[in-house]
Amino acid sequence: MIRAASTLIALLIMAEPGSESVDVKDRGAVDLATFECRDTPRSTLIQRACYDRAQAAMIVSVRGAYYQYCDLPPATFDALMAAPSMGQFFKRNFAGGGRYGCRSGPVPNE
Repeated sequence: MIRAASTLIALLIMAEPGSESVDVKDRGAVDLATFECRDTPRSTLIQRACYDRAQAAMIVSVRGAYYQYCDLPPATFDALMAAPSMGQFFKRNFAGGGRYGCRSGPVPNE
């Protein structure tokens, strides 16, 4: 029993951490390895927001569905995170893809 527990612990320590991927609407699976993700418990609309500064890309979970936005300046992401109402900020700046929709620009991580 002790040997089995020791083996399991050794395997867990030596295992490489896997990167997380999410299923993004209209995109499929996107690897979040290069994204910094934050849970957003103070918002009832947005559960999680992930941002990749190098690619200027954001992935956000809105009511459980993930959406991706491209060519998003860091200041805009920071403003979303600091907004008194993240939901209102999101609806005003991102609803329907708008100017940050990925369909017209390059698709990060593909």
